[in-house]
Amino acid sequence: MKIKDIVIGVVEAPLITPFKTALRTVYYIRNIAIYVHTDDGQIGIGEAAPTAVITGETNASITEAINEYIKPAIIGMDVEDISQIMERLDKSIYKNTSAKAAIDMAIYDLLAKRYQAPLYKLLGGYRKELVTDITISVNETAEMVKDSLEAIKRGFQILKIKVGKDPAGDIARILAIRDAVGPTITLRVDANQGWTPKEAVRIIRALEDANANIELVEQPVHYSDIEGMQYVTANTITNILADESVFSPKDAITVIEKRAADLINIKLMKTGGIYQAQKICNIAEANGIQCMIGCMLETKISVSAAAHFAASQKNITMVDLDGPILCVKDPVAGGPIFNGQSISMLDKPGIGFSL
Repeated sequence: MKIKDIVIGVVEAPLITPFKTALRTVYYIRNIAIYVHTDDGQIGIGEAAPTAVITGETNASITEAINEYIKPAIIGMDVEDISQIMERLDKSIYKNTSAKAAIDMAIYDLLAKRYQAPLYKLLGGYRKELVTDITISVNETAEMVKDSLEAIKRGFQILKIKVGKDPAGDIARILAIRDAVGPTITLRVDANQGWTPKEAVRIIRALEDANANIELVEQPVHYSDIEGMQYVTANTITNILADESVFSPKDAITVIEKRAADLINIKLMKTGGIYQAQKICNIAEANGIQCMIGCMLETKISVSAAAHFAASQKNITMVDLDGPILCVKDPVAGGPIFNGQSISMLDKPGIGFSL
């Protein structure tokens, strides 16, 4: 099964409501779809999400990276030579992690199809069911409370609260949501790099003093401020989750060695795909650090690949794969079943899409 061609397309989906964080506001998903064709007629599918404020990529740059650098590097290679393919993929161009992730997941899709196995089983097969949180975008307090209550009515028990645009008002927002949803709903807080280290400590301690029972706080300070992350982790009780601070296995080692976080968020668009994500997960597990699997604003294609990876790994104990749930409708058919907070893996070969 040799790589014959790589075809680039577009996958689009409108969002039910605008997606708002401390970094950006998005109304509509328009990502790059990747189709890797083999000499025996198989097709592997992948997706790249342009997230300029995080990975530095756009649809144009992703297309250029694949056509001019990645495609020439791997055309003609055998899908079963996974380590060699991933080595060439990594060296073909610096960074461009979302472009690499799309190719990576398409290759893994093909490899699993080669052996007529669902990808999650090929990668480890730890579980078949996942439970995801759902994102509550940053807005005025009343609107965030309303959105939180509506999410619970839809069956979600874990809410990921976006804050960071207005540090002065973030405590009130979070406490209002806790008061509205009650004590049994799990709350995760994501500041998206929006606080300074001292603001983060002040806000998190205030939440602790108020018994807000926050499960974790994600990326409270700027991704490059490892010392700031270290300061926040050392001076609060609540678990701190590193997201944008960890793109690579080397980043994971740095964060762990410096004790700059209690948990690590793995996203395929950051790692460059499953191959590198596996390394990060293994490093974290060896050091007693649990992982979350997350996503950018992605459709069911790449989120399904992430779900397969999460289902295969014991050390991924938290799931933030709500991309398809935020869309008006799925732009593609197939893949795992997303039903409210539940994600169920099927036994179709590969990621589970028939093209």
